[in-house]
Amino acid sequence: MAKIVHIIGNGDKAVLWDKAPKRDKGLRLVCNLPPFEVENVFASVMVDFKMMAALTEGSLNLDSFQWVLGTRPKIWMQDKGSFYLKHSSRIREFYTTVPKYAGPANVRATNFNCGHMATHYAANKLKADEIHLYGFDSLFDHNMRSYTDTVLSSDRGDTNNYRLLNNWRPIWKGIFDEFKDTQFYLYHTHDKVKVKIPSNVHTVVL
Repeated sequence: MAKIVHIIGNGDKAVLWDKAPKRDKGLRLVCNLPPFEVENVFASVMVDFKMMAALTEGSLNLDSFQWVLGTRPKIWMQDKGSFYLKHSSRIREFYTTVPKYAGPANVRATNFNCGHMATHYAANKLKADEIHLYGFDSLFDHNMRSYTDTVLSSDRGDTNNYRLLNNWRPIWKGIFDEFKDTQFYLYHTHDKVKVKIPSNVHTVVL
């Protein structure tokens, strides 16, 4: 039986999760705080210092999830021992693998966003046969809106958006190429994906 992982991102089209044909099968990962209630979540994946800062100051609460934390959250935990002790039972694991195709070493972890990490984790650590992705709108459109930005401020000016798109899209191609035996399903309302996709990547129009 295929091992299936669903990853619910923070873009507008995350709502397509409601129509997902296989939503009752497999594990569920969310990125930071999902834009709507998702039941039976395996873990919330986090990569940013700003998420850790919000959790530390108490302006954001993710106590209902187990956490999978990336490179920068691990650094945060190492620097703030009391915060780590308070939440250690929530941490499913630290996942600090960042592939070289994410960019030069000094910016690699910054370029590797939450969706990238969740997908790489699902393919590399969870050994998923199928990965279903919802709400990753920047793969299809010039749309950088993210639910996370409604609870944590981010620079979403045009200049920064173009920079992020130029950094993020090639990383997706790297992930798809690295895990050639994994089948990826990208859910959107059209199939005009903005990266060249290999044969193991499928668009699903809902």
